[in-house]
Amino acid sequence: MAKLFVGGLAWATNDDNLKNHFAVHGAVSEAKVITDRETGRSRGFGFVTFEDAASASAAKEALNGSELDGRTIRVDEAVERRGGGGGGGRGGPRGGDGGNRW
Repeated sequence: MAKLFVGGLAWATNDDNLKNHFAVHGAVSEAKVITDRETGRSRGFGFVTFEDAASASAAKEALNGSELDGRTIRVDEAVERRGGGGGGGRGGPRGGDGGNRW
């Protein structure tokens, strides 16, 4: 499995349009347009997962800069997000000598 990030999507682009645009380059197991949780509107990007890395690579080369639903799209390898966010530990006291405050 190999996942691609697709940016610059038109608001009208849906999962099926995205899948069909990429399917000519290999077996697509999933195509997902990311939507806003509250409004349900497209956030302008999505992900396409291919069955194999060779197909994903071919699609990236062929479709980066191509047009989908009237917009020029950007295609790149997806970077998996680690964890649920939140950003690290507390790190201890900031600055000063750590002594009394008064």
